[in-house]
Amino acid sequence: MKAGKQTTLRDQAAVSGIGIHSGLPATLTLLPADANTGIVFVRVGRNGERDREIRADVRAVTATEFATVLGDAAGPLCSTADHVLAALSGLGVDNAIVEIDRPEDPIMDGSSAPFVAAIDQAGVVTLQAPRRYIQVLKPVGVTMDDAYGELRPYARGFRIEVEIQFDHALIGRQTLALDVEPDSFRRELARARTFGFMRDVAKLWNSGFALGASFENTLVVTEDRVLNPDGLRFADEFARHKALDAIGDLTLAGAPLLAAYRSVRGGHKLNHAVLSALMADPSAFTVVEAHEPRPEIRPEAPRPRRIRGHAETGLVARAYGPDVS
Repeated sequence: MKAGKQTTLRDQAAVSGIGIHSGLPATLTLLPADANTGIVFVRVGRNGERDREIRADVRAVTATEFATVLGDAAGPLCSTADHVLAALSGLGVDNAIVEIDRPEDPIMDGSSAPFVAAIDQAGVVTLQAPRRYIQVLKPVGVTMDDAYGELRPYARGFRIEVEIQFDHALIGRQTLALDVEPDSFRRELARARTFGFMRDVAKLWNSGFALGASFENTLVVTEDRVLNPDGLRFADEFARHKALDAIGDLTLAGAPLLAAYRSVRGGHKLNHAVLSALMADPSAFTVVEAHEPRPEIRPEAPRPRRIRGHAETGLVARAYGPDVS
């Protein structure tokens, strides 16, 4: 099993940028937290006073149409939470307070790399409490139209397997599979940027979305080329960003997963549906501490009964329309 103790940040660190939809400046501050706190998002007011807070949990998701939005009965608290969640999870941070002074996290360069840099600046320390894991015991799958997602047992840690398929000469079919560890996350996923298509820009801007989107925070694709002057960071950057999003969304399990996640033509809505399906089936998982022996895992065959996904109401659209990451 992985590391036996929980972690948090040594110090605080902040990043500032613009929201991808409003175009307004936003500051996100990462702070240490006690053991068993988990990841907690806190909205701060103009005077720095804490107005609302919510734990990063699958039940706190209020929209997934083009971004993961967290909120409660009072309404949305923050959108585009998945990039900072992916960074915290990918680097193995169990407990942290995420303060945000706007309704959406700053998009930064469209990847998790700036949040990784902030975590590195703060430092990561080990706490005395044992780390808890959510161990998947049997496969759980969800089908949504032509998309399919599945969590299955994987005792060696957390594995991500992503397949995307776009009717676009530059993207086409891309696949990615790797075990997610801090080193592999930094090297293979953290720098992969959100992407979208130029054909959708005018419609979104006219609807009041993506007002902060630019070449500095979005990988922009025309019918035959990437418009960003620096080009692609990876030949398969599109699939890598889908994997990044999935890691962030699955962090909402509330503890590290001992599982493999497979996503085919998926996105935020599918990720949320699969995690929700897992949590709805108490026989599909168990919570274990690092020092505990692992329970027996059921064989992976036969394949699981596929659960039809449910419709969700989107409150926020990510840059460049329905084919974006």
